[in-house]
Amino acid sequence: MEKFKLNNAQTIPAVGFGVFLIPNNGPTYEATLAALKAGYRHIDTAAAYMNETDVGKAIKDSGIDRNEIFITSKLWLQDYGYENAKKGIANSLKALDTDYIDLYLLHQPYGDYLGAWKALEEAVAEGKIKSIGISNVTVNSWNKFKDGMTIMPVVNQVEFNPFTQQKELRKVMAENDIRLEAWYPLGHGNKDLLENEIIVSLARKYNKNAGQIILRWIYQEGVISLPKSTNLERMRGNIDIFDFELTDEEMKAIEALDTGKPTHDPDNQINEKRLMEMKIHN
Repeated sequence: MEKFKLNNAQTIPAVGFGVFLIPNNGPTYEATLAALKAGYRHIDTAAAYMNETDVGKAIKDSGIDRNEIFITSKLWLQDYGYENAKKGIANSLKALDTDYIDLYLLHQPYGDYLGAWKALEEAVAEGKIKSIGISNVTVNSWNKFKDGMTIMPVVNQVEFNPFTQQKELRKVMAENDIRLEAWYPLGHGNKDLLENEIIVSLARKYNKNAGQIILRWIYQEGVISLPKSTNLERMRGNIDIFDFELTDEEMKAIEALDTGKPTHDPDNQINEKRLMEMKIHN
């Protein structure tokens, strides 16, 4: 598995396995175990996914050394604020049954963000977390929070794929050496994306499928991707992207597909209100 270097000199696998919307108590365990057997070494979960325990069990049962597996999890809004965040971090460590988390993110850019960030920074100093980052942060929310941070985030996990390229945000993140990480890298199965003429023609050329072309493009853009599938063949295919390279012209052709319209707008106050009211139960 290829890796990217982060701004704190840590490395992260270029492609990870996401477990969003996979149920706990069995399905996430089976999916994570299958992903690890298929060659993934980066598992992305979150407190809000309510499946950290299955991820932890699968990692324990995989027979793979813990230091070879990169675990990402995320703090949910109900645990924002300094004191609450300390408890939230402890809950994630317990659920994952691990001494440390490789990367821990603030899941949404609302509420007492900086209080929570302070707790994440302390957890880094204590060795409980190796790297910390942000998620769903826009240019607007970045400008609101950045001056209250002592440790610079290593990643910003946002919606990213050929139709949603976050070009303005990428420029701002690049200025601060913050790497983008893609959720919905395949457009959540968007038929228009997966059947796009340019992508399909490249799939034919390289004897790959459309998803592999997209994931290769994301990799060459220097963005971490987190595809999700419980289908073993697709799991394997999503990391079989390192034996070919798109040309500069092909990269530009895919870049021209950007619509500038994400499916989720974190700056929308309706989204903020809805997510702030959402409670999870560990």
